[in-house]
Amino acid sequence: MQPTIQRILDNIGKVMIGKTEIAELSLVALLSEGHVLLEDVPGVGKTMMVRALAKSVGAEFKRIQFTPDLLPSDVTGVSIYNPQAMEFQYRPGPIMGNIVLADEINRTSPKTQSALLEGMEERSVTVDGVTRKLARPFFVMATQNPIEYEGTYPLPEAQLDRFLFKLHMGYPTIEGEIEMLNRMENSTPIEALQPVITKAECTDLQQEAKQVYVDQSLKAYIVKLADLSRSHPSIYLGVSPRASLALMRASQSYAFLRGRDYVIPDDIQYLAPYVFAHRLILSNEAKYSRQTPHELVKELLSVIEVPVQRAAK
Repeated sequence: MQPTIQRILDNIGKVMIGKTEIAELSLVALLSEGHVLLEDVPGVGKTMMVRALAKSVGAEFKRIQFTPDLLPSDVTGVSIYNPQAMEFQYRPGPIMGNIVLADEINRTSPKTQSALLEGMEERSVTVDGVTRKLARPFFVMATQNPIEYEGTYPLPEAQLDRFLFKLHMGYPTIEGEIEMLNRMENSTPIEALQPVITKAECTDLQQEAKQVYVDQSLKAYIVKLADLSRSHPSIYLGVSPRASLALMRASQSYAFLRGRDYVIPDDIQYLAPYVFAHRLILSNEAKYSRQTPHELVKELLSVIEVPVQRAAK
């Protein structure tokens, strides 16, 4: 494990118990300059995970609580007329932070959900015709309740495609829940959490992760997986080229997290279900037979021949 990454994970572990894999994948997304969608029932620690990550990397944390009456300007900010200056002045919205928690994103209308799209993809927002760059690092971690819950709006495919990973927290073990009660009996650990790196160091780590070597055979492996998803009989709509790029970037960051300067096939195989599954639209036959996107991604992995990895250049 890369030493700096281990310090961040240890810091998050002071608050989150038994969620090491989710913390690792969240860091992979941050290093890849991607975004994460956390789907689970209320109360399992989704918000706490985002706050712990933001505090650990010394980033400015902003929260957007999505509700049915939220407007796009409540996300991006708005220009307000200042009578003293006799001009309109921009008041930034919460999207102008470093790490943004989009809480219960599927509680609001698709119009407001789409207000996040420009920021997530272009790292900028446009208000009243003026485009403003977002600070770096910029990372959105959105939470949503399962779509079967009342009062939820399914995220459109275009927005799902902007998320690098879709993760599920899950309930803690009995031992983990008891440990949580012990830790929080007399205090709230998140309030005492201190940064282990600065924002500038976080940005440096992102640049270092991009230098991780990806062999041409592994790039071909990623593209073949993506291409097969577009022709599989159980998949109505396969992944986009953006997903291929996302898997390569995530594999670079995961290898960096593991202390390597090159990607191996195991990195791609481990990450592919997290990157591809939420981007797939299944055929009606697949839905009726109760196939899941994760199962289909694993089926794709079993079909494509794994390349023989050469040593890094």
